[in-house]
Amino acid sequence: MNKEIEMNVSMQKPILILGGTGKTGRRLAERLTARNVPVRIGSRAGTPSFDWLDRSSWDAALAGVGAVYISYYPDIAVPGAAETVGAFAALAVSLGVKRLVLLSGRGETEAQRAEEMVKASGADWTILRCAWFSQNFSEGFLVENIIEGEIALPVGNVGEPFVDVDDIADVAEAVLTRSGHVGQLYELTGPRLLSFADAVAEIGRAAGRDISYRQVSHAEFTSAIATHNLPPEIAWLLDELFTEVLDGRNETLTDGVQRALGRQPKDFSTYATETAASGIWSN
Repeated sequence: MNKEIEMNVSMQKPILILGGTGKTGRRLAERLTARNVPVRIGSRAGTPSFDWLDRSSWDAALAGVGAVYISYYPDIAVPGAAETVGAFAALAVSLGVKRLVLLSGRGETEAQRAEEMVKASGADWTILRCAWFSQNFSEGFLVENIIEGEIALPVGNVGEPFVDVDDIADVAEAVLTRSGHVGQLYELTGPRLLSFADAVAEIGRAAGRDISYRQVSHAEFTSAIATHNLPPEIAWLLDELFTEVLDGRNETLTDGVQRALGRQPKDFSTYATETAASGIWSN
């Protein structure tokens, strides 16, 4: 990036990062802050507070910002997400915030509806449509299963192009701070397809442990979810993702990371090796 663009970035209004403490938002905030780009964390604990369920909190969060990274909680796949994201995008534009970057999901009907809502808002939009996060194995409910030595899911030999959230954060940083990305849809995947059994095997090798993968029935999976006492929307989401979205519809690779960053995406084996070194999967 040349000095003129760097100067423009450093002088811009704050970028509001919704989900700024989540997997992608936290990393994006770190990258922007390291470059002296002002950020505002959009979360219930943020200042000002932001809550997707409390629309009265939206105006204050948007006041004075120049762009927004939209990550919907608990997930853009849940029913009603599209209307909520659409209402937020319309409000942002009405308040003079034109630059919106949406974190979306592959093969999810509600996510694609939300994308259309953002496009129709009149904003200068960019969409990051992402595959299953590699970090779901290390920054989510699957960590406990890995530590215990077995992951049991209702998914068979379906290939998933796991994408590293560091790549997502790098793309988000690029589209928010460099020209040429308005009106672009970047579908972000990793460089190869792996089944969940493949992924668990790679994690086991990286961690130097015997970790097994077992395919279970939908009924057994539903019963296992119930034992975790999860909020209803999270339980619904897990059921939707593992029994509907992971049906082979996303069994393709894309060049989104290459188009946005000019480099190859991080391979799952690299993620597994780096994460295993942190000790998070040690029992």
